[in-house]
Amino acid sequence: MPGNDRWIHRARRLAASVACVLPAAAAVAGTWDIVQPILEERCTGCHSGEDAPLGLSLEDHAGVMRGSENGPVVIPADPAASPLMQRLTGAAEPRMPLDGPPWLAPDQIAAISEWIAAGAEAPQADAPPAPRAAPAADPLADGVVVFGEVADIFRRRCIVCHSDNSRLGAPPEGLRLGTLADILAGGERIAVIPGNAPASEVFRRIEGLARPRMPLDGPPWLDAGQVALLRAWIDGGARDDDGRAAPIPAGGEVRLRGMLTGPNEIDGAAFEIDAGTRIDDRPSPGTPAEMRGRVAADGRLIADRFRAR
Repeated sequence: MPGNDRWIHRARRLAASVACVLPAAAAVAGTWDIVQPILEERCTGCHSGEDAPLGLSLEDHAGVMRGSENGPVVIPADPAASPLMQRLTGAAEPRMPLDGPPWLAPDQIAAISEWIAAGAEAPQADAPPAPRAAPAADPLADGVVVFGEVADIFRRRCIVCHSDNSRLGAPPEGLRLGTLADILAGGERIAVIPGNAPASEVFRRIEGLARPRMPLDGPPWLDAGQVALLRAWIDGGARDDDGRAAPIPAGGEVRLRGMLTGPNEIDGAAFEIDAGTRIDDRPSPGTPAEMRGRVAADGRLIADRFRAR
């Protein structure tokens, strides 16, 4: 197909440019032993387990060669025609890893290209099997959830849209969900209010309290365990990997749209009304309502506008 030819041509030019920046003495032999750690470091955060996008697992040689629901991702002896290489070089969109830049280093891309060019060989038969990871501990067991225990959920289900490499062209409402700093910064509005999951847009979207429900490619949505884990992380202070609670985003803008579950409460998220609150057509409990407001320094939500929807 003409479109495929264009991508292949572009991939070949990119592969050539990668080769040019590598000194001959620094060339890396393209073997699976070299390739596997690269995939482990940058790819298996998303492409592993039952939730791997399009069923593409990059955990082991068999998974790589099995490919995805769309077909093979590696064409032995032809790196330029291999979808894996096209995504790693940017010849096909979206470029991978999805949370890049930074992308893979030129020598890493070259090693994968050389491995494919040499036939995408399997591990040596007499090589010791890779050790299996120990079963993951229950992240809720100790009562403290840190970012590293929820990061995979964002990587696997959220950054396909909410990143600079978004399949939508740009992250919706400027909200990036690839790193803890991005998540806490929010976009046009605050997405996570530490200590207050019911008022946090991220939680409201995955729970289906706000529309559209997320992830946008659902169903399937996040499972009950994932939702509970994200709620525990937010309610516990949106802690970083060292266990430090995130600061309150004082002054940040919030918006709640949903069902009024109390006089000043939408879907369980309480807010306060003060002398500066504009109230239009005050809603009654059990009816749709909207609150637009801001986060106070102590984490309370102060309504700037409150109305029926």
